[in-house]
Amino acid sequence: MITHLPKLPIGIQTFEEIRKEGYLYVDKTKYLIDLIDNGKVYFLSRPRRFGKSLTISTFDALFSGRKDLFKGLDAEEFFGRPEYRPWPVVRLDMSKIVANRGIETLLNSMILQVKESAERHSVELSELALKDPATAFGELIRRAAQKEETPAALLIDEYDKPILDFVVQPEKAEEIRATLQNFYAQIKAADEFLRFVFITGITKFSKMGIFSAMNNLTDISMQKRYGGMLGYTEEEMAPNFGGYIEKAAAARGESEEELLTRMRNYYDGFSFDGITRLYNPFSTLNFFNDPEFRNYWFESGTPSFLARYMKDRKLTVEQFRGFSVSRDFASAPGEIETAAAASFLYQSGYLSLRPGAADDYTLDYPNYEVLAAMSSLLAENIFGDRGEVESSRSFLRQCLADGDAEGVVSEFNRLLAAIPYDDYAGAARSAVRTRRLNMDAGEWLYRSTLLS
Repeated sequence: MITHLPKLPIGIQTFEEIRKEGYLYVDKTKYLIDLIDNGKVYFLSRPRRFGKSLTISTFDALFSGRKDLFKGLDAEEFFGRPEYRPWPVVRLDMSKIVANRGIETLLNSMILQVKESAERHSVELSELALKDPATAFGELIRRAAQKEETPAALLIDEYDKPILDFVVQPEKAEEIRATLQNFYAQIKAADEFLRFVFITGITKFSKMGIFSAMNNLTDISMQKRYGGMLGYTEEEMAPNFGGYIEKAAAARGESEEELLTRMRNYYDGFSFDGITRLYNPFSTLNFFNDPEFRNYWFESGTPSFLARYMKDRKLTVEQFRGFSVSRDFASAPGEIETAAAASFLYQSGYLSLRPGAADDYTLDYPNYEVLAAMSSLLAENIFGDRGEVESSRSFLRQCLADGDAEGVVSEFNRLLAAIPYDDYAGAARSAVRTRRLNMDAGEWLYRSTLLS
């Protein structure tokens, strides 16, 4: 029997709003307390729309003493500790930095971000500091801690966003990187004024300044202990979404087990430690809001550079199926724009970890949503027209429904003839290195670009 269901927090990244307005919240606060109790400086890499900003917001509320927001959650006991006291919180959202209008705009945007944080603490920054973002950042940390007479908590969200859009523009990326290196170097310089540091991003690359300058930083991105910190585990589904599962199954005329099986195929399968499997939170929430199996996460804002990135490197969909990697493959020693494609696609969320031979991993697409979307993206790269892809897909589906084998063969021949030689040759070379040649016809049709 379906009773009143809590509202779904689709697109809401503010912990206070979720708790005050009665939105559904899957309690992850035990992880936050564990981090506070066991270290000081952390980095967490996760794909976009996976809960990074909500985690930052939750840390903010925790450090700021918002006990009312944690009633009934695992972190409620934290406020009862004898040593607890609110901390000043320096919080920066680097996704708001404007980086595509020249270096001067970038510098001004960074200064504005620091200035707004200073105003939240009623801290005055010197005129000299306001001429340089790195100087302003260091001064903000010191003065915020000194005003409250206690070390501050530093929270940085999407630290790598200013550079990510320039993955295929090396010269531009290098210019932005130099500015960010100076900026993030202030974290190490202000260590005595910091009690806790938590940094999120999509990628980890050593030349970004944070990782080369901070020898006390702990990267928890692939640690099993925190494998379920973001996203929804299978064990969290029924207790938190039981009413929505029942409602969606009834709307679709399916049993709850049938529904969950399809949801696993579409939205589960993300793994950042090779063991813990996670449902994509954005797709899961959108599906329960409107129970139609669609590519919610991929369509919500696929980075504009991804199509060009795949095309420039002549990447295919099949070359990353069961792709073997070492355990340290994601710790790229160089720069974002020169990193191995497997590392970049994994950190961006398009590939997921699976247990491999011995102590290694394999990579594969996490689920049908991502596989289908990546296949469509590749098709658009090849044919240059999304309308052409959609038209061919519809035609092929109709041929299959009608048992028209001749129509299927004719359409595939037409499409293959339209592929430029360089793209075809690159795809063929990649196919030799994959299992595609070992598939039977049915499996290939299931996975193929035009039927995905």
